[in-house]
Amino acid sequence: MEQQHGSALDFSSDVVIQLDHWQRRTPLQIDFDGSAHGNHAEFWLQVARQYLTWIVLPSRALRWQPPAPGTQPPWVEWFGDGKLNAAANCVDRHAHSWRRNKAAIIWEGEPGDVRVLTYYDLYRQIQRFANVLLSLGVRKGDRVTIYLPMIPEAAIAMLACARIGAIHSVVFGGFSAEALRERINDSQSSVLITADGGWRRGSIVPLKRNADRALEQCPSIRHVVVVHRGVEDATHVPMQSGRDHWWHRLMEEVPPSCPPEVMESEDPLFILYTSGTTGKPKGQLHTTAGYLTGVAATTHWVFDIADDDVYWCTADIGWITGHSYVVYGPLANGATVLMYEGAPDYPDRDRWWALVETYGVTILYTAPTAIRTMMRWGEEYVQRHNLESLRLLGSVGEPINPEAWMWYWEHIGGKRCPVVDTWWQTETGCIVIAPLPGITPLKPGSATRPLPGFRASVLDDSGDRVTPGRRGYLVLEHPWPAMSRTIWGDHARYVETYWSRFPGKYFTGDAATCDRDGYYWLLGRTDDVLNVAGHRLSTMELESILVEHPAVAEAAVIGRTDAVKGQVPVAFVTVRESFQMQGGLAEELKDYVATRIGALARPAEVHITAELPKTRSGKIMRRLLRDIAEGRVLGDTTTLADPGVVQHLVQLYREE
Repeated sequence: MEQQHGSALDFSSDVVIQLDHWQRRTPLQIDFDGSAHGNHAEFWLQVARQYLTWIVLPSRALRWQPPAPGTQPPWVEWFGDGKLNAAANCVDRHAHSWRRNKAAIIWEGEPGDVRVLTYYDLYRQIQRFANVLLSLGVRKGDRVTIYLPMIPEAAIAMLACARIGAIHSVVFGGFSAEALRERINDSQSSVLITADGGWRRGSIVPLKRNADRALEQCPSIRHVVVVHRGVEDATHVPMQSGRDHWWHRLMEEVPPSCPPEVMESEDPLFILYTSGTTGKPKGQLHTTAGYLTGVAATTHWVFDIADDDVYWCTADIGWITGHSYVVYGPLANGATVLMYEGAPDYPDRDRWWALVETYGVTILYTAPTAIRTMMRWGEEYVQRHNLESLRLLGSVGEPINPEAWMWYWEHIGGKRCPVVDTWWQTETGCIVIAPLPGITPLKPGSATRPLPGFRASVLDDSGDRVTPGRRGYLVLEHPWPAMSRTIWGDHARYVETYWSRFPGKYFTGDAATCDRDGYYWLLGRTDDVLNVAGHRLSTMELESILVEHPAVAEAAVIGRTDAVKGQVPVAFVTVRESFQMQGGLAEELKDYVATRIGALARPAEVHITAELPKTRSGKIMRRLLRDIAEGRVLGDTTTLADPGVVQHLVQLYREE
């Protein structure tokens, strides 16, 4: 990948924030400087033994052969002679310790209802629901689909599956009936767990009704378990006799004790489908010991979780961030986890900050899109609440521009909290690139360096490492325990997608640059790199420039096909509420980008809108913006927080 001309971002920046006053509360007891940079496999064996409780302690670390066309799994094996159980690691060992009565999950629903589950509460409920699954005929290796709102039962269901060796497949509660059907049929699940509904911005998400529509064409499903969330009278919920069962009634009918299944290290733990922009979703398969090692260790390393912390990751359990850093990673560390069901702006835009203040949240992990949205709303909502309990902030899901990083650090963290910007993927299972707080100096906008046990590099089209500051493809040089093992039912696609571009190396699909200090700057997906008249432009870089303008709160840049240049940039922006709108802003923004980067980067169009289309997890749906700009039929909009935003943009685009 060629270097962009006239780059406005200095990817070898000397802007470094070192919080000398901030000290880790949990020591790092791993030999980072020795084994982490020497024999990485033995390093991970050391980590696995330290962070997990084993039924049979593993004696060997890694066996692997890089996947190649025609090969079939298993192609990699971590901790092959070890035996353990994921649920026992997340709950049992804490329930049998002094943490027995410690809060494991503090949950608040959007209407304000609250539940607190101790580790012993979780221990009892997971065992009962494991017996429910067994009573429905679920056995080791069977698939169970979970389609729930952000309620404690989602975590309980996941861990109950893990307890008996069933493979869970969580489907985000914002997905449509069609998306749910596709995932059920691909995994061939025998049981579906859902709810009568959930709350979102004061409205009911009709999960059971969506599920019923999906199940019209899902012959593998034998039983449906329904949580009574209470969004409507139970008598009004359609229940199919013999197939549908109320969660609470089944829980009353089973024994209270269920011993954990002894699992091999490489036994499957879960399938999670990536929501690709086109084509069939990819069911990423993660296995027990490697995945749990990765998330348990990185949770400790990156978030410095101590026993008196209240940790809040705002992600939905339907995404990998929710799997890894709401459920498995924090609970494996015996943490107290806050879960929240609803929207960040209901009933008002200070809901998140009220939660931080009410529960004394000390660690907050959220998405850059959410941060930029809060920026647009202004500091008044933040200032309504005392956020002094916060001691560490995290960012996840997409590259964070330096301006959002600085706002997060200044206005949410009070310039006292490290900001740990993390890069990883559904496929990696756990965080790969991130600072170690209290150790790694921070650069706003950079995810900093690979964590111990990982080796990354930035390559050009020929597979050669690029020089510092030049743009290229981010790859991982050797295997790691938490990596996805295959795409469920389609190993050939797995090999083609991740291992064929640079043989022997994992191709992330992301663009990046590495500066002279070894710090990585993520630039978004390689398909978010525009080719304008033969020159590569990063949409992330254009977006960062736009939000530097005092009028702009958020920006999304996509590429539109152009007969002359191949592609041209098209920008969609929202304006800060404090900014007084005036004529000519669109042209001013075009000139602003051209001045900062060069004429080549000047957007062909700038559209000013009240809102950008976002998923309920806060990600901007750039795919839909591409559809609008290209005049295509819109793709799936079921995951949008507000589908009306897209229709408004379509009308706006036509009028302009």
